[in-house]
Amino acid sequence: MERPLLVYTTMPDTQTALAIGEALVREHLAACVNVLPGMESVYAWKGEIERGQEVVAILKTREGQAEALSAALKARHPYETPIILHLPVTGADPDTAAWILAETATAG
Repeated sequence: MERPLLVYTTMPDTQTALAIGEALVREHLAACVNVLPGMESVYAWKGEIERGQEVVAILKTREGQAEALSAALKARHPYETPIILHLPVTGADPDTAAWILAETATAG
């Protein structure tokens, strides 16, 4: 059986994260997108140390949707180089896993 997959990304603001998240859920590429505002980031970018406010988004999907979800996320993402990390799920409540798999079964 295919396993759930979490995808971690950051966005510039809540509205952007919610709009992109809703599009990905409507397309069945993600079952759910959790948006966590209020993150402060320190990062290296083009040889400089930057600071900024961001929003974390955690997307719940299935392993088989990893490439399609990443492509759709990248196409909509406002950052030049968005952070897109696939976090494999090694265990999940069976009902939670079934819901994620059902909601992402008909992508496209």
